[in-house]
Amino acid sequence: MVKLTSSDGQEFNVAEDIITQSQLIKNMLSDLEVGEAAIPLPNVTAHILTKIIEYATHHKDDAPPPPEDEMKAKSSDDIDEWDRDFIAVDQGTLFEIILAANYMDMQGLLDLGCKTVANMIKGKSVEEIRKTFNITNDFTPEEEEQIRKENEWCEDR
Repeated sequence: MVKLTSSDGQEFNVAEDIITQSQLIKNMLSDLEVGEAAIPLPNVTAHILTKIIEYATHHKDDAPPPPEDEMKAKSSDDIDEWDRDFIAVDQGTLFEIILAANYMDMQGLLDLGCKTVANMIKGKSVEEIRKTFNITNDFTPEEEEQIRKENEWCEDR
């Protein structure tokens, strides 16, 4: 068992074969003799760590990802049903999961979070994306027009 401490001080005991899906934890365990000491995770709250452990537990028997050079093109459409239900959370939680997956170096979970955000953006106009993510438009009309002119080569027409 590996003892983890969240940023808000909560301790979790997790089986090593589950939590070593995190490359950060795997490296810490191989580099250090942690023993009974808890591994601090200063960038991960207890709520998010609970979600990460749930994800890692579900995916503990998955085959390791293929080497980078053998990977197929990534698509945001290949999310299985369990993962889709797991990541169906509010935006704040989604972004915290993405940040924690990046910090803990959990590529599968990071990919899932990024695919989810990509699907939230897909097919939307700039204004719809701003509304979805509560982004205020801080460009003047003149600046917007200049940006459109500079980038009109990449628009579908």
